Amino acid sequence: MSETWLPVPRESGFGMENLPYGVFSPEGGDARVGVAVGEQVLDLAAVLGDAEFARPSLNAFLAGGRLRWDAVRTSVTGLLTDPGRRDAVERCLHPLGAVTMHLPFEVADYVDFYASEQHATNLGRMFRPDSAALLPNWKHLPVGYHGRAGTVVASGTPVVRPCGQRKAPAEQVPTFGPSRRLDIECEVGFVVGSGSTLGEPVPTGDFAEHVFGVCLVNDWSARDIQAWEYVPLGPFLGKSFATSVSPWVVPLAALEHARVPTPAQEDPRPLPYLREDRSWALDLRLEIELNGEIVSRPPYAAMYWSPAQMLAHLTANGASVRTGDLFASGTVSGDEPGQRGSLIEMSWGGAEPLTMANGVTRTFLEDGDTVTIRAWAPGAGGARIGFGEVTGTVEPARGASAEHG
Repeated sequence: MSETWLPVPRESGFGMENLPYGVFSPEGGDARVGVAVGEQVLDLAAVLGDAEFARPSLNAFLAGGRLRWDAVRTSVTGLLTDPGRRDAVERCLHPLGAVTMHLPFEVADYVDFYASEQHATNLGRMFRPDSAALLPNWKHLPVGYHGRAGTVVASGTPVVRPCGQRKAPAEQVPTFGPSRRLDIECEVGFVVGSGSTLGEPVPTGDFAEHVFGVCLVNDWSARDIQAWEYVPLGPFLGKSFATSVSPWVVPLAALEHARVPTPAQEDPRPLPYLREDRSWALDLRLEIELNGEIVSRPPYAAMYWSPAQMLAHLTANGASVRTGDLFASGTVSGDEPGQRGSLIEMSWGGAEPLTMANGVTRTFLEDGDTVTIRAWAPGAGGARIGFGEVTGTVEPARGASAEHG
């Protein structure tokens, strides 16, 4: 990678090896597409003279496909490494601290998977202590469900505590009111750029032709609502109230050096449509911060199913994907207690409260709690590929049901 004339702090994670895309608005200006480099954001519409980037969404650019993505990345790299273009480019740079970030793309559809063996095993042990932790289908296919695209929100958007039906095991009848077991799910999201044709499955080898890049996801979950409603059709109101995504989408082109093999998939071996010649599993290092304190560091490399396998299964029945589709990994959890990606695991269903450094304990989220998820990945030459962060603060439930719940 060529050196840039722009000062880039090495620890920023937004060096030339990365160049993530987002939507920002400068003070007093309209929302538009930019690329983060160091502590600056480059206004692509201004520097490239392309009206496609003057829109408040990445979707038009995403729809252009792999050749377009590569061409723009090459152009941006050239601008930032050619000293002769410095004066012109500097006029199109804005300090990151002086801009407002927005939802980076219009979400077409949202699918959430359940791809961590450790997370699925932990929940199985909690909820089915007298049965096998994993259900019979889990190692045969990437389990998932369709979410609600309209409630995917930008990082920083407050999360209102949801209301719904909940019924504790000792209660005779359900009640309606604010969730008492509000949780997080530390996840990784994959953003579809180029759509597919209805009726034509996407093979694992075509993953990079359809998926543009990667973002961070917090799939907020109301565990009490979820537990009562999910039989027989799965997650519904316990999940659909809010899903937060990070403002920056890291292109797959920046993650080639982060690719790793999936964990062994030999017993059973996946069916042919789920096999990969070279895995798209990724070595991403995540961290979860609760009220300013890091409480877990989940390793994405431990995920059983890769995103290419998720996409192949998502489309195996001929379902198409569209520009702006988002599919997420499900909770990322590792083997160790300090690697769990949800509070239900950290507190073992509430039985083992999490004790913070200041002595405060948590089983599930309280009103006013702020959760932030960050991540980085290894890049070429020892570079650090940053993902920024996704954050949200819990606000009290609203309405009469909240007052009398």
